[in-house]
This record gives sequence, structure tokens and C-alpha cells, in this order.
Amino acid sequence: MTCGPARPVRLVPSGRPRRKDTIGHSTLGSALGSKVVGEGPPARLGRPPGRTRPIDLNALVEPRIGVVAAVLAVLLCAALVLIALLARRVRRLDRRLIALTRGGEGHSLESILEGHLDRVLAVDREVSGLLARTSALETAGRRAFQRAGLVRYNPFEETGGNQSFALALLDAEGDGFILTSLHARAGTRIYARALVGGRAEGQLSGEEARALDLARAAPAGRPAVIDRGAARP
Repeated sequence: MTCGPARPVRLVPSGRPRRKDTIGHSTLGSALGSKVVGEGPPARLGRPPGRTRPIDLNALVEPRIGVVAAVLAVLLCAALVLIALLARRVRRLDRRLIALTRGGEGHSLESILEGHLDRVLAVDREVSGLLARTSALETAGRRAFQRAGLVRYNPFEETGGNQSFALALLDAEGDGFILTSLHARAGTRIYARALVGGRAEGQLSGEEARALDLARAAPAGRPAVIDRGAARP
């Protein structure tokens, strides 16, 4: 609302004239009862310039309402299918859980888990005992004779056959002994030589050295035997 520039106001008394020396409420009342006369243009009301027109949403949405409805229908169908699949899966899991918790004798899941835990602990104790026994057997097995080499020969012409022999026995560390037997018509002589780390205390004969080499090269548990120079496993 706009107003023009201020103009002088002229008071027009209403009724009869009063005395000039009368000052007070009568003069104020006369002044209030006077008419205000002014000149100026009338006030103008309207839209301020530069404002844009409002957007009609109905005009924008109405041509595409079919496409929007179709998309929403497809999404709704997909959601329903997904809900059905999830419900089916939940029912399967529920049946499995019920079968697990009830068990064959109707026990609860807690009792079943406690029973399994007790069995697991018992198996763990058994495995620990087996490990200890296995370790002890391995230690003892390394000290047992694992490899053997045997050489049969005839050192004397008057005796028939290869009745003399040299037998080497070794453990996993190469310790053991060589047992030698010499057979003659007058009698049989048997003696042994100690082995430490695969080596003998004194000088070895040819048959004894050959028996020791066979024992070193033989696999564990399979003795190597030579009879008259022919190898026989």
C-alpha cells in the first residue's frame, strides 16, 4: 500500500463559532470534531512485479500416472515374492531348530549341547593321552634296532655251505653291534663288536664291514641279506 506526500491539513469547525479566548476541553473537542480535509492519490493494492506463476503438480503427474502405477505394481509383486521365499526359508529353519532342540529323546538344546561338550572334552583327554603314549613309543622306537645287514659266507674250505655270518644291527641313532659267527669242523666261534654312531671300536673284517654297509643302507624294518655275494631282500 502506497501513500502520497504529506499535505497541509485544514480544520473546518462544525457548529457555531466559539470565543477565541476559550481554551480547554471545548477547544480540544472542537478540534477533534473538525473534519480532516486532505488531498492525495488513492492507495493501490496488487501483486508485486517479478513473481513467477505457481507450478501445477496435477498437470505434471496426471500424464504419467499409468507408468507410476505400473512400476509400483511390479515392485509390490517382487516384494510379495521375496516375502514368500523368506517365509518358506524361515519355516525350514524353524523345523530344523525344533528337530535339533527336541532330539531323539525330546531333550532340550541346552542338554544336547552339554552332552556334546562332555564328549568333546572326553575325546580331547583321550587324544592328549594318545599323544603322550605316541611320543613315548617314538622315543623308545628310536632306541630299538630298525636296520639290519647280514652277510653269510664260508671262511674255511673244509666246511660245506655258508654257515658263518656277520650280522649288523643298528638303531635310529646308528648305535648297535655286529655279531660274527665263525663255523669250522672243530667248533663255532661267536663274538660281537659294539657300534656307536655307525662306527666300530676296532678294525672290522671284510664281511663285517659289508654287513655294516648293508645295515646303513637298508630301510627301516627290512633287513638286507647277502649270501655268497648275491643280494637277497
